[in-house]
Parts: sequence; C-alpha cells; structure tokens
Amino acid sequence: MPSNYSSRSRTRDRNNVLGRPEFMSLNQPLRGGITSECRVPARKPGQIKNQTSQPSEEPTDSTNKERKEPAKLPEEDCMLLNPSFKGIAINSLLAIDICMSKRMGVCAYTSSSWGSVRSMITLLALTGHGITWIFGTIVCLTRSETLAGQEVLVNLLLALVLDVMTVAGVQKLVKRKGPWEMAPGFFDYIAMDVYSFPAAHASRAAMVSKFLLSHLVLAVPLRILLVLWALLVGMSRVLLGKHHLTDMACGFALGLLHFSLVESVWLSSGACQTLISIGTLSWSPFN
Repeated sequence: MPSNYSSRSRTRDRNNVLGRPEFMSLNQPLRGGITSECRVPARKPGQIKNQTSQPSEEPTDSTNKERKEPAKLPEEDCMLLNPSFKGIAINSLLAIDICMSKRMGVCAYTSSSWGSVRSMITLLALTGHGITWIFGTIVCLTRSETLAGQEVLVNLLLALVLDVMTVAGVQKLVKRKGPWEMAPGFFDYIAMDVYSFPAAHASRAAMVSKFLLSHLVLAVPLRILLVLWALLVGMSRVLLGKHHLTDMACGFALGLLHFSLVESVWLSSGACQTLISIGTLSWSPFN
C-alpha cells in the first residue's frame, strides 16, 4: 500500500503543471508580505485621474444646470431643418423683392446708372411729401371763401393728418429698412417718414388722388394725369432706393384705406366751420 501511495503521489506531481521549474515563481509569495489574495487589479491612468479629482471637485447647482442646459444659439444662427411650404414661399418672395428693389434703385446715388436725373426724381418725390400737402392745404383753406370749398379742404386736411400719423406708427412698429443703407433726410424726420414699410409717399399719393377724383370735377386728361402722378410718386421712392416694391404696393393699399375711412366719417359743413373757428381762435360757445 505505501508503494502504491508513493507512486500515485509522484504521478500527481508529474501531472501538476505548477510543479515544473519554469512555473515555480508563481508559487512564491510576493515581497513585502502581500499575498496573491490581496492583489489589486491594475487601473488605467484615466480612471486614477478621475478618482483623484472627484474628492476635490464639488459641483455646484449652477454648474449642473449649465451642463444639463446647453447654450442656446441665436435665432439667426439656427437653421430650420424642416421649413414649411408657407415659410419657403414667403422667404422666396422677400428675396425676390429685395433683389428687384436693389436693381431698380438706379438713382440711389449720384454715381448710379441714372444718377444724372436724381435731382429730378427727388423733386418728383417732394410733390408727394406730407409737409408739402399739409402746408398747401392750410394755405388754400385760408384763401377759400366758399363753404363747400372749406368743407372739402378741412376733410382733406384731416385725411392728410390721419395718413401721416398712421404711416409713422406702422413704420415705427415694423422698423423695416430700405434696400439701400441711407440716412433719412431732414424733411423725412419732420414727416416721421424714417423707415421703409409702408411707403408714406405712395400712401399719400394714392389717398390724395382718390380724394381729388371723388370731390373735384376734372376733365379726362387731368384725371389721367392725376393717376399717373400718383404712380410716379410711388415709383420715385423706389428709384431713389428708399423703399422696396412691396413697400410701395402696401402704401397704395393703405392710402385707399385712408380715403375710405375719411369718406365714412365725413365732416359736415357746420362741423368744418366750427373747426375753422377754433383754429383761428374766433370760436365762441355762445354763438
């Protein structure tokens, strides 16, 4: 029996791979008294750096919010990935409007292609200025001696004031600039015609021409010239680079709307005489 046990043990030692000389170092304990059971798995340098930095870093609430909420880009820097058909159509029409308005601004500067006639176009645009029409209406009102003429002139004056105030309010609200970067003139500041949309000259020309055609008896050639004058006044501001084509079109529509409004609230002759008396400081409530 002892011989069989010894032969089995020798056979087991021969079959044991760790008993070979080249693997004897694996059976030896590590230096410093650390056994193989206490071995710590190797860590990557990135993990060690993160673990060492964690105790020192104490993120506050503000930093957490900044990480959770990424910085938002301005609206002009953002790209709409799925625009609607309506948005594409509007942007395309605006681009066409700006391009055509720039090409039609042939009198924008003296060095432009039609710069030689710039002074003539400026004079034509001046005939549709609000200050020109308001001053001329007041002069005619002081010289008028008939009640019918004074009634028409007072209502025309109210229509001009309404047009100036309405257009100035819409321009201040929209704040659209013209196709060419130009500073407004002195008379533009007086008439509060600073921005581009809607075109004040076009609105005033459409309103005045419609008003005169409705309340004055004119021959056919004069009626044609009056309509042609309104169209040329509106176009002159586009040639000077002050307005877009859409500004001119909306100005014409707004002028016709002002005419309809004045016609609906037309002041009678008695009301006009009362306003004239108040304006000349000769009105008395006991008369």
